[in-house]
Amino acid sequence: MRQINESHVAVPGLAVVEVTAADDDTAFAVQELLAARWAIAPADHTTRAPGEPGVRLRCFLDLREEPDA
Repeated sequence: MRQINESHVAVPGLAVVEVTAADDDTAFAVQELLAARWAIAPADHTTRAPGEPGVRLRCFLDLREEPDA
């Protein structure tokens, strides 16, 4: 995954969330739960780290905005 840069957390209310899960379905289910509550920039794929279990997913939240209807 790319590094988190300053603009991702430049003001209060912005957050970066990294999910580690056993599989893609679980990681995307967590992302959907977050998206139901807050505005997010969703991930479209997961990554795997060689030698580490599971998958990772990173999404960006904006707690200041409601999710799109």
